[in-house]
Amino acid sequence: MPEWWTYSAEDFLLFSPRAYWRLIERHNEALWPAQVPILLLGIAILWLLFRPRPWSHRTIAGSLALLWGWVAWSFLWERYTTINWAAVYVAPLFALQAVLLASVGPRLRWSFDRSARGVVGLGLFLYAVVLHPLTAPLAGRSIRGAEVFGITPDPTAIATVGLVLMAAGRWSWLLLVIPLIWCLGSWLTLYGMGAAESWVLLAAAGAGAGAMAMLGAPPAARTE
Repeated sequence: MPEWWTYSAEDFLLFSPRAYWRLIERHNEALWPAQVPILLLGIAILWLLFRPRPWSHRTIAGSLALLWGWVAWSFLWERYTTINWAAVYVAPLFALQAVLLASVGPRLRWSFDRSARGVVGLGLFLYAVVLHPLTAPLAGRSIRGAEVFGITPDPTAIATVGLVLMAAGRWSWLLLVIPLIWCLGSWLTLYGMGAAESWVLLAAAGAGAGAMAMLGAPPAARTE
């Protein structure tokens, strides 16, 4: 019997890389063209970060809540569970994140400021919405397997980390816990599959946790 230290991350995978990437392709095909309005929603959120309105904070929080609930049901529960039994336990966490965003999110002020934390948050959000879908063709996979913000978990979690870093409010840190847990878990999964983009998830988790811990709250939050 092999000793525990002889195991690698690949030994704990419950599915093959081919099954995983094919699952994302099928998910995209089933939802097309929903990717287009959701990407436009990402652009609208970006615009509201720079041009906040009295109603924009609730709009951003509500949009994120809907997207997390949507990903919980459409991807994790309906599809991912067919190849990974552990997704049954992850889907409720995504649903919980949706509830937290809907309850805590409207109390925050979602806007961009030029602090170091704001710059890190903006970079993560832009990466998730604009660049992360390109990792599929860059890795030699079909563009049909592109992971899109609001459609699949990875870019949704990365974008949320970035947005929360730009949110001012006493309980903003609470909205980081589940996205960071997902980033770490997805990093282990992708690392086990030998996917080069696995390190993006680890970097996002490190950037999010580091910015929150080392850079502190945004200036607007300190006046509360």
